[in-house]
Amino acid sequence: MTASVSVAAIQMVSGFEVEQNLVRARELLEQAAGDGARVAVLPENFAAFQNRRLAELGQSEARGEDGSIQSFVGREAARLGLWIVAGSLPMGTRPDGTVVPDGRVRAACIVWNDQGERVARYDKIHLFDAMVGDSQGRYQESDLFEPGDEVVTVDTPAGRLGLSICYDLRFPELYRRLREAGAEWVVVPSAFTHRTGEAHWEPLLRARAIEDQVWICAPNQGGQHDERRQTWGHSMIIDPWGSVVAERSEDGPGVVSAVLDRDQLASTRSAIPVWEHRRL
Repeated sequence: MTASVSVAAIQMVSGFEVEQNLVRARELLEQAAGDGARVAVLPENFAAFQNRRLAELGQSEARGEDGSIQSFVGREAARLGLWIVAGSLPMGTRPDGTVVPDGRVRAACIVWNDQGERVARYDKIHLFDAMVGDSQGRYQESDLFEPGDEVVTVDTPAGRLGLSICYDLRFPELYRRLREAGAEWVVVPSAFTHRTGEAHWEPLLRARAIEDQVWICAPNQGGQHDERRQTWGHSMIIDPWGSVVAERSEDGPGVVSAVLDRDQLASTRSAIPVWEHRRL
């Protein structure tokens, strides 16, 4: 691994139609690769946002790597020579191959290397069951999703990567576990609501970076999806000191990128060795 590697956070405004979402994702992945990124990270629900066929899609994807979404990501990774972190997609089976019961699916973040090979899968642990007070009001992810239960890291050209998804961001104990597992950078692919994002998105991301002294790459959905659902956007990359080094400040699809400097990571951890000072 080199000391400095460029990574990209991709912002989307995904809709109900999978094929249209994938066309837009392809364009943005091409832009990320053209900008020099070695790793590109897609947002949560990049291919299937509020899709009423989630269970059906999950079963299709679970039949192997021939599902339409997984096939797409693997092809693009190999074509572009790009590592791709596929924010989240529905999977009808657990990592051990057993079927998710009750017609639900798992929200899986899957990583492909630049040869188009799957190298890691993380299933979202924390599900968003909350009253937000926006046009949609209540969110009840547990009606559609089964939570995962495994902490996942994977080695990438930018260092060891810790995987998380959206609502996980509110649970610092997960990020402690990722740091313990050697994470040097963490992805937070998200679909934060406009209301919660405006209040909490940046403070939580910066806190996780500062607490655990890791780079954070956080691609978000960003825009008006329908008359009831608006997401916050502001996809960003944050350094281990907690500084925002790249941000998409406007709604709509786009790409932001930054160089993850492992020497900066090491110097931050050396200057304030919080890991050695823990007492609880």
